[in-house]
Amino acid sequence: MPARTQANLRRVALLIGQLGLGGAERQVTLLAQELHRRGVGVSVLLLVRGGPHEAALRAAGIPVHHLGFIGWRSGPLAPVRNVRAFARMVRLLRRIKPDVLHAFLMESYLLGAPAARLAGVPVVVSGRRRLSDFNRQRKRVFALGTMATHLADQVVANAVAVARDARTVERIPAHKISVIYNGLSRSAFDPVDPERVDTRLPVVLCVANFRPPKGHRHLIEAAAILAREGRPCTFALVGDGTEQEDLESRTRALGVDVRFLGAYTDVRPLLAGADVVVLPSTSEGLSNAIMEAMAAARPIVATAVGGNSELLEDRGVLVPPADPLALSKGILRVLDDQEFAQRIATAARAWARKNLDLDTMVDEHVALYHRLLKERRAK
Repeated sequence: MPARTQANLRRVALLIGQLGLGGAERQVTLLAQELHRRGVGVSVLLLVRGGPHEAALRAAGIPVHHLGFIGWRSGPLAPVRNVRAFARMVRLLRRIKPDVLHAFLMESYLLGAPAARLAGVPVVVSGRRRLSDFNRQRKRVFALGTMATHLADQVVANAVAVARDARTVERIPAHKISVIYNGLSRSAFDPVDPERVDTRLPVVLCVANFRPPKGHRHLIEAAAILAREGRPCTFALVGDGTEQEDLESRTRALGVDVRFLGAYTDVRPLLAGADVVVLPSTSEGLSNAIMEAMAAARPIVATAVGGNSELLEDRGVLVPPADPLALSKGILRVLDDQEFAQRIATAARAWARKNLDLDTMVDEHVALYHRLLKERRAK
């Protein structure tokens, strides 16, 4: 039976760049499906392209709209095409008349907040899921994104660390920020048959797309340290991205056993077969990869950045970022003390069940949308 939905919330539009295999895309998909299940009209708007989650949304009866934005460096006609895409978004919002536009990630709220205001959408919510140091690689875009964030009625951060960053760096007032943790799919806790990597060595699994903030190069350096110390492991990397070629080259140069497994839509079998799960990020919001490893009761070694500490305090091994030696020591601590590994893995699973519940995540979004609508209509 669908859970109760606030009566005044009729339609919600969720805006994101694309529907690839990243954590934010997964959360948008889960939120859309659950809102739809509760009787809320949901539309998903995509700035650039679709992805693996699109079919599931359409199968559930959720409309997915492609807006047709392209990269600004895609040629001389890019500005014209993007202006048309922006006008298309305004027209679409006027037609579907959502009560709320919730824009996820910087590019979405950079474009979505002004479009929603032009279209007369009552409530605009910005989804902050990263730390500002990640976005400051593009300072001008970051400044524009900060301005767009201030156009929103509320900013939803997916971790306390992200909310703190929004207050201190972007100067967003505390009353405009809410923290809603990501939710795990119900199947994340289900037992699965393990997928074994062909090796006799301990398997260290990392699930993250190959982008600089994910810190893969530090993990490869840690693999080399372990090999030099006579403790080689097989490192299984799940994901894809712009850094893969450079990482493969570095792996060959160091002569370490690193397997590039490609992108997976379901990592649970790989998690079940891993001895250790590692996330070496230098910047992070609230990692879905860590959350899924917690649900699978795997021992986790991660860097103490962003929301990682919130997830793993006293239930994982936290190490400094950009420190391959500390990373290697963290991996050895788990491999050499199976009682400790089992203890933190069990504690992580229990905490995830309590704090990363899907229904709680959706309940908190619905309550926030309803409150903001009520406040808007009272003005």
